[in-house]
Amino acid sequence: MKTLHAHRAEPAAPLTGFPLLVTAILIGLGNFLVVLDTTIANVSVPTIAGNLGVSSSQGTWVITSYAVAEAITVPLTGWLAGKFGAQRVFITCYLGFAVVSLLCGLSSSLGMLLGMRVLLGLVGGPIMPLSQMLLLRTFPKEKATLATVIWAMTTLVGPVAGPILGGIICDSIGWSWIFFIKVPVALAGGLSLLFLMRGQPDPTRPASIDKVGLGLLVLWVGALQIMLDEGRNQDWFNSPEICVLGVIAAIGFAAFLIWELTERNPIVDLRIFRHRGFVAAATTYAVGFGAFFASIVLLPLWLQSNMGYTATWAGYATGIMGIFAVVSAPLVGKAVEKIDARLIVSLGILGLGLIMVWRMGFNPDVTFLQMAWPTLLTGPFMVMFFVPVTGLAMASVGHDEQANAAGLSNFMRTLAGAFATSLVQTGWQNATRKNQTELAGVLHYGRELIDGAVRLGAPHDSATAVLTQVIEGQSVTLATLNMFATIAICFGFAATLIWIAPKPQGPIDTSGAH
Repeated sequence: MKTLHAHRAEPAAPLTGFPLLVTAILIGLGNFLVVLDTTIANVSVPTIAGNLGVSSSQGTWVITSYAVAEAITVPLTGWLAGKFGAQRVFITCYLGFAVVSLLCGLSSSLGMLLGMRVLLGLVGGPIMPLSQMLLLRTFPKEKATLATVIWAMTTLVGPVAGPILGGIICDSIGWSWIFFIKVPVALAGGLSLLFLMRGQPDPTRPASIDKVGLGLLVLWVGALQIMLDEGRNQDWFNSPEICVLGVIAAIGFAAFLIWELTERNPIVDLRIFRHRGFVAAATTYAVGFGAFFASIVLLPLWLQSNMGYTATWAGYATGIMGIFAVVSAPLVGKAVEKIDARLIVSLGILGLGLIMVWRMGFNPDVTFLQMAWPTLLTGPFMVMFFVPVTGLAMASVGHDEQANAAGLSNFMRTLAGAFATSLVQTGWQNATRKNQTELAGVLHYGRELIDGAVRLGAPHDSATAVLTQVIEGQSVTLATLNMFATIAICFGFAATLIWIAPKPQGPIDTSGAH
């Protein structure tokens, strides 16, 4: 029995050849599915909201609930990997992602769908950082660059493919299938990895979790996100519920800061903020990503609610940015080795800001081709921003702090995307109402236009409805342009923030891309 036990405990030989390639692709696929899920629902929000009998603003909770849950689990990844083993946690989350995706598709109410999306974010959160860790562990050191390329490409292509796949699936089969389609893929991927990686070393270590820190993190992040989501529907601080949520978020955040700065093993190591370079790079990442994500949430909503686009065509209009992004990624990677990374990041963000300024010239008559050009040219600027910025953050901290720094940077990025989704929705609705009031106020000849239409034989109600529709359409378009201007300002701010970081000494490591 002892001999048999010793034989079983002996680790398997390192993967090589075809099994190594398949394992790498499957690990990358898990990362792709999680990143894909951040945007696949964007173009489907109006359809989901309509089918479940809620407004489009409530429909965006499908996006924010997933993002917040994912952000909360990112700081937990290190503890989970230490306690149970990175490989075991990754495969469990992979299979869990399949099961919860099935439950998302089966949801018959907004409450159930949001609950399942939270659960999906919780099981999906650890997959992204662990996929990178496992790829680097699985490949021999001399092929670490290949592992990084596989991870970076799946991370880059995921959010771009999301709107296109989401649009096509939503229009062709139904919104539930944007979740169902991932079930067999995640199930096959997880089970195949379970088979391929059996016996591979999966070290664990004694790991304790900061339970109080985790509780406070969930409290203030949850309260703040609900406040941002519900504020526009509850008239903000005129509502007692919103006031209570605001107080909970403020007190929870203050308590979280105090606890984490005094805890020996904090769940989020805030001491990393003592590094100026990390603060500059991580804040740039958060602000820039928030602005970028707000734009890819707003554009499909406007195209479908005001421009008559189907989910499919809204997906094409959003997703084609990936064409030039994939082509330019290797070029940007090489440029970072020779040029100051701060300059590349700054120019990338400024380019994204100029794209927003370009979109401010849109009107209700804009064609798909006119819409497509700025989106297409977004790709290279997106890569210039995403690829070097994490490397800059990592270059600013000590080697033993890099894991915590990567987790904190991703936490800030994911949370910024969730907050930006809520804020752009609020700004859009407020601007629409304001523009509608102003347009109605200056339309002195409205009565004469209606009377003229009636004289020509049109029913009075129909003439009034047409004029109202024109005013509403113009109000939404103007509000969209207002939001493009706000997003452009945010990009401009982010482009200056990066210069607070000190100049990196030599080439930076871009293996943490995106």
